[in-house]
Amino acid sequence: MRGVEIVRMTGFRATVVVQEPADCPIADVSAATDDPITSVTRSRAAIDGTVVEEFGVAADASAETVDASTAAEMTPVQATDREEIYRFERESTADCACEIIERTGTPISSVRAHDGALLLTFRTLDLEEIADIVDGLRARFDGVLVEELTQDHEDDSSDRVIVDRDLLTTRQREILETAHKLGYFEYPKGANATDVAEELDIARSTFTEHLAAAQTKLLDALLEE
Repeated sequence: MRGVEIVRMTGFRATVVVQEPADCPIADVSAATDDPITSVTRSRAAIDGTVVEEFGVAADASAETVDASTAAEMTPVQATDREEIYRFERESTADCACEIIERTGTPISSVRAHDGALLLTFRTLDLEEIADIVDGLRARFDGVLVEELTQDHEDDSSDRVIVDRDLLTTRQREILETAHKLGYFEYPKGANATDVAEELDIARSTFTEHLAAAQTKLLDALLEE
């Protein structure tokens, strides 16, 4: 068996990408601007559950572009030479990717957006919880991928597990290797899903399907006792 040894330890940090989060104002704005949105804050009103969000865009993004990219009513609240901050309100909804994660009891530590996709980062002690969160997101959205999975390293507390590379089909390995080579898993991205699909000469949907299947196999292998 050809394998690679992975050290499994307590404490995980995962970044999940939702490629097409429907009706997400922040993702909509990121699709219309050149720079990624990296500063997002969220709060919930105690009485009616209204969610208030703020996010920053590069100062060279015009207010007209921001307003035209989403149906949400945007209110500018601060401006600097580098960044402009906008605020909007929305009703709490079961279709929100952030709320799907937080309903599991796992808080989101970082919300980012780029090219119309959401990048959601959270921490958990249980690897199985990450798989459950990904399954919940995939039940609602297409193109849900684990972009990053890291662990705190402690030499005296480790659980080594062998992941068999032959779990993946030749095509899945080719897709993972091509995506990695082009910088798909980097942030900011060296390539998006369309770029990788074009390099492989396949449809974008085919790329995301193969990538999701490969990641599911790898997660399943990590979770096996």
